[in-house]
Amino acid sequence: MKFLIAGLGNIGAEYAETRHNIGFMALDTLAASYNVAFKAARYGDIAELRHKGRIFVLLKPSSYMNLSGRPVSYWLQKEKVDPGHLLVIVDDLALPAGVLRLRAKGGAGGHNGLENIIDVLGTNMFARLRFGIGGDFPKGFQSQYVLSRWGQDEWPLIESSLATCRDMVISFGLQGVGRTMNIFNKRQKPL
Repeated sequence: MKFLIAGLGNIGAEYAETRHNIGFMALDTLAASYNVAFKAARYGDIAELRHKGRIFVLLKPSSYMNLSGRPVSYWLQKEKVDPGHLLVIVDDLALPAGVLRLRAKGGAGGHNGLENIIDVLGTNMFARLRFGIGGDFPKGFQSQYVLSRWGQDEWPLIESSLATCRDMVISFGLQGVGRTMNIFNKRQKPL
């Protein structure tokens, strides 16, 4: 059984470890835990990990976040992955920093990367894992906030949440979206 796990972010050193790039950070954590490396490929960096009879294709799209649909569509087709086995990891301003929420389907919720994926695929029937980045910024400063780096005091929480995110991705592949939601969503309480 094969799954495509797409972590959204923006390419380039200037975006590394910013709040908006938490999808890339989540996949880096997962790949490091299973000792697999990313390599440059068409439309993104790709890694493949195998665990308990499952194949997880990890994708960090090389388009900018708001144009993530084409890379996701290409790799779904190339790897012959059913959209029901797609999981997209995105940042979420509406959730407190470090809180994770898995959903089986749904709208974009104001996230331009998710909106583009929905538009290109023509469906919203795929799982998404929202990683809370908080929303503590003055009105009109959303762009600056999402492109800012995590504060030193936030790192322990973020590293812990990245480890939980890794476990949720593996559970998604082994136990399915419903069971994973039941196990993890109730554990994730806002601070």
